[in-house]
Amino acid sequence: MNFLVQLIISTLAIIITSFILPGVHIDSAITGLLVAAVLSLLNTIVKPILVVLTIPITVFTLGFFLLVINALIIMMTSNLVKGFKVDGFWTAFLFSIILSLITSVFTMLGEKKSE
Repeated sequence: MNFLVQLIISTLAIIITSFILPGVHIDSAITGLLVAAVLSLLNTIVKPILVVLTIPITVFTLGFFLLVINALIIMMTSNLVKGFKVDGFWTAFLFSIILSLITSVFTMLGEKKSE
C-alpha cells in the first residue's frame, strides 16, 4: 500500500514539474504514472550501481555528483518511456531538483495528515 501511495505522489510531482519546467513534456497522466514507475525501477536497480562506481568522484565533489546521477537516470527514463521527453541534460538536472522538492512537500503533507 505504501508503494502505491508513493507512486501516486511521484506521479503528481512529475506532472506538476512538467508544467513548471518548459523543457519537460508529458503526453498524459498515464504517461506520468509510467514515468514514476520507471523512475522507481531505475532508482532501485541502476542508481545503486552508478553510485558505487562513482564513489571517488562523489566524495571529491562532496556528494554533488549524485545530482548528475539523478539527471542521468531521468534522461534514461526519457529514452525508455514514449510520451515523456526531456530536452537536455540541464533540463533533466533541474527536473530532478524540482521533482525532489515537490515530492518532499507532498510526503510531508501526507505525514502531517496521518498523525
